[in-house]
Amino acid sequence: MTELLRLDRLQAGYGHVEVLHGVSLAVPEGQIVAIVGPNGAGKTTLMGAVMGLLPRRGGSVLYQGVPAGSTEALVAAGAVLVPEQRALFTDMSVEDNLLLGFYSRRRAGERDARPAMRDVFAIFPRLEERRRQFAATLSGGERQMLALGRALMGRPRLLLLDEPSLGLAPMLVREIFRVLVELRQRGLSILLVEQNVRAALQVSDYGYVLEMGEIAAEGPGEALAQDQRILATYLGQRREHPQTTQ
Repeated sequence: MTELLRLDRLQAGYGHVEVLHGVSLAVPEGQIVAIVGPNGAGKTTLMGAVMGLLPRRGGSVLYQGVPAGSTEALVAAGAVLVPEQRALFTDMSVEDNLLLGFYSRRRAGERDARPAMRDVFAIFPRLEERRRQFAATLSGGERQMLALGRALMGRPRLLLLDEPSLGLAPMLVREIFRVLVELRQRGLSILLVEQNVRAALQVSDYGYVLEMGEIAAEGPGEALAQDQRILATYLGQRREHPQTTQ
């Protein structure tokens, strides 16, 4: 299976503080790979380092088999990050926010954004209903849809999602993860950072547990979701011990 992204002993941090201590992982084409772990584990730092938003202090990041360059080069090559803050332009309409996501395609020579926008509206019909509204008037779930839709306007090959379910009601969380499965079926590769461990592992082909800047466990998503240590640590479920007789 072809790897779209590979990290090999990646080190990164802020100032004099190293947060990632040699992280290695891979994202195959057409798969969802989840990174789960507690607050402060380094998940957001990892996403920033992959995209070149933070300096990489050691190790390597390979995208499509070659060393990853600048943020601009990665975006032009089809890697798009949807940050935890969503970073929408709240004083602009939904449609104008989406058009900003088409910028990389326009630089590559495309001029007609309508096909890409039709695709986004097919995935998120609610955005079409609100296309003339200011982004500031949207609900939290609609803002997340808009952030995802803007990323999809660039027709990415790799989508990096940082906490897409953050602050959403359970019904909207289910909808967002349903969309992620649909995007995988369309051939998109997804690197997913998520604190909602159960939901993330249920939709993932493969998962990594990040603790204190290091990979503590990895395996198929379904297998990790059944791991008793992970259930106890992240889902609050107690381990079952066999009874002993005196």
